[in-house]
Order: sequence, then structure tokens, then C-alpha cells
Amino acid sequence: MSRQRFSFWWFVGTLAASLLLMLIPLPHVLDPFKPYWPALVLLYWAMESGDQRVTLGLAFVLGVCADMFNGVLLGEQALRLCVLVFIALRFRARLRFFPMWQQTLAVLALLLNDRFLLLIVRAFAGESTPPALWWASPFVSALLWPFLFLLLDDLRMRLRVQ
Repeated sequence: MSRQRFSFWWFVGTLAASLLLMLIPLPHVLDPFKPYWPALVLLYWAMESGDQRVTLGLAFVLGVCADMFNGVLLGEQALRLCVLVFIALRFRARLRFFPMWQQTLAVLALLLNDRFLLLIVRAFAGESTPPALWWASPFVSALLWPFLFLLLDDLRMRLRVQ
């Protein structure tokens, strides 16, 4: 298998793994702490992909797949991921060279923005205001960011994936 083909399948595999991680059921008590895996993996690839693999179209398709897997309002996660990727791509040059603690804070800000957007979408859909614990997920995701980033970066370097 050529290096370019392997690189493509590694990229697709990480995105598919993020969708599968999203589907892992947690006990009801831990559900508010569940990280938003597709957003984290898309953020990683948006920052590290030099060949413009991550686009708004990809974010939309991944979001629609996530919507179908989760059984939520169709287009909800697609919209959220498009906004997230747009901001990440817009500030990619800065985000890439931040120290890890600043990058983690930037990821937290992006994920909090994502939660505000989700709150707006769900308010328009007629849902009630979520409990305060609903806001825990962006913080858990931001805490996982350095580990996920280093893991994916280490695997990408070991496998010599572009």
C-alpha cells in the first residue's frame, strides 16, 4: 500500500473512531461528562493537516453522520462542527504554535462556543434549558485535549503519516 493511501486511511480511521467513541454508552450519572470526540479529532486534524484535508464539507458530512448515529435533530452536529472547523481553520496558524496550555484554553473556548450554539439550536427546537452539569463536557474535553493531541501526534509520527 502506498504511503499516500495509508495516510488517507489513517485519517479516515481516526474520524470513524471518533464517531464510535461518541456512541459508547456511559452510566446516566457520567453522561454529562462525555467528551465530544468528533470535535476533538476534527480540531486535531484541522491544526495538523497541512494538505487541507479538513474542510467545511468534511465537517458537515461527519456532523450529519454523527446526527444519524445519535438520533438527534438532523443537521445539529453538522452545523456545530462546521462552525468549529471554520474557526479552527481561520486561526490555524496561531493555534498550531501555541504552547500546550494555551492550545488547551483555545480548545476550551471553541468547545464552550459549541455548547452555546447547541443551546441556541435546542432552544429553537423547543427544548427546555439544560441543567448546569450539561456544561461539564467542554471542560472534560479540554482536559483530554493534551493527551489526545500527543497520542495522535505520536502515532502520526511513528506511522510517518502526512
